[in-house]
Amino acid sequence: MRVGKILAAGAMVLAGNAGLAQAAEQRVISFDHGSLDTLDALGLGDQVVGLPKQALPAYLEHYNTDQYVDAGGLKTPDIEAVKASAPTLILVTGRQGEAIKSLEEVGIVHNTTLPEGDYWQAVSSNVMALADYFDAADKGEQALNELKAHIDDRKAALDQSETLLVVTHNDGNFGLRNEPVVYDLLGFSVPQLPDDVESHTRGNRVFTPLTLDNILAIDPDQLVIVDRSEAIGQTDKALDLDKLRSDLNAKGGESIAINYLTPELWYLSGGGLESVRLQVDEVARGL
Repeated sequence: MRVGKILAAGAMVLAGNAGLAQAAEQRVISFDHGSLDTLDALGLGDQVVGLPKQALPAYLEHYNTDQYVDAGGLKTPDIEAVKASAPTLILVTGRQGEAIKSLEEVGIVHNTTLPEGDYWQAVSSNVMALADYFDAADKGEQALNELKAHIDDRKAALDQSETLLVVTHNDGNFGLRNEPVVYDLLGFSVPQLPDDVESHTRGNRVFTPLTLDNILAIDPDQLVIVDRSEAIGQTDKALDLDKLRSDLNAKGGESIAINYLTPELWYLSGGGLESVRLQVDEVARGL
């Protein structure tokens, strides 16, 4: 089944939002690392002129050269640097917040934030929207079909009966992470939480704090960790893995394996052709 037929409507969103005819050459500033790695995977990296280089994930390190404009931080775009690069397309996510209004005064802005719901459908729609805008729909379909086959191969080799608890670490605290790569793409079940665990809503986001005792009560086969502190450069607040291992063992959690994921890949990127593949592979290796 051709991915493009399923996503025909979604693939036109970017071109429609931009209000521009497709052009052979574009000047792209990407504040979304997932979209950047999608362009890279589609052979469209030469259309990119700038990106935020602060805490750039290692797999995108080849963009950390003077050839590309440093567009500031993910949350703090350098508007003047963006303006000076004369972009024809600026890719953003919710991370840029109020700065998006300023970016809209510079050039065409497209928000690539993945919607809630079916994760594969959301990723596919974003990939096809970008591919279609650059007149590369065939490449987009082929890349998605290859990625889906890769995911299915990895999934088939894993034991979905194992319980994986995915958490985000931030300055010594843990919070439940409903990670779609683990629970949607690879088919693991979300662990049952203890009755005393409560979620809190802040704006449009829901946070579920977890204590060490909560984690021990859940008793997962594997504790999968995304370290926000490390990802954003707060190394003094990063997780002490040795201490965590010792604390778990001291309370009877010796059987809980720890899988510490690559922080920048998981916290600052994702949703792209390359990042999704890397994330799937990292989870699979941990098992």
